[in-house]
Amino acid sequence: MDLELESKVAVVTGGTRGIGLATARLLAQEGAGVVLVSRHADEAARVADDLARAKGRRILGLAADTTDDAAVAAMAAAVEREMGGAQILVNCAAEPAGQKAVPVPSEAEWASLASHMDTKVMGYLRCARALLPMMRRAGWGRIVNVSGLGARRTGDVVGTIRNVAVVALAKNLADELAGTGIAVTTVHPGLTRTEKVDAMLEARAQAEGRSLGEVEASLAANVLMGRLPTAEDVAQVIAFLTSPRSVAVNGVAIDVGGGVRGAINY
Repeated sequence: MDLELESKVAVVTGGTRGIGLATARLLAQEGAGVVLVSRHADEAARVADDLARAKGRRILGLAADTTDDAAVAAMAAAVEREMGGAQILVNCAAEPAGQKAVPVPSEAEWASLASHMDTKVMGYLRCARALLPMMRRAGWGRIVNVSGLGARRTGDVVGTIRNVAVVALAKNLADELAGTGIAVTTVHPGLTRTEKVDAMLEARAQAEGRSLGEVEASLAANVLMGRLPTAEDVAQVIAFLTSPRSVAVNGVAIDVGGGVRGAINY
């Protein structure tokens, strides 16, 4: 399927690693110009150069801290100046959440929640607000927010609250932008094979004296696809949602965790 991205420019925050990088690669493969946004300028430039050589597309690496209004505004100005604007935003810049069940969060955990909300929720909103004028001018746009399956369960107060908030943000934006040609969606990955998770699996396998396959199988016991999804698996769904082909999908959250045994979401 041609995703019709040849004339589009996509900004991917958190675009130098994990799901963000896998998405950037796929969008470039589909013909889009891509802007990789990272907190680290050197990393953004290096990964952008590598991707440009591999895909033969216009790839720009920019540094921006999405918790900083001025940094996000400067990033958007650079996108306008260097790429002529953007019609696609993939929000993927977030800190990993914890895994603790905390019925009554301590002061430290409240501080952690505030930090996560500023990065994942307000950061996503900052980037959307900065790029929306470009999408409005184009009369078309796509915003895809990477959230997480923590929105579907308890057990991690930070993960649950921040991911539910991302869904609420996306739905409010989708309603606000109705009729403009701009669609806003959310994807919920579960535990996903990324560089960071692969390192965690290897460390756990060594510590427990098990093979890497055994460790992954134990973590994927409730995943219907029989293994942990890869970053590339998740990127396939995101790429479709950024495409004009996804015209019938707007304002919703889509699980991309491989299917969770026993869960019914509606």
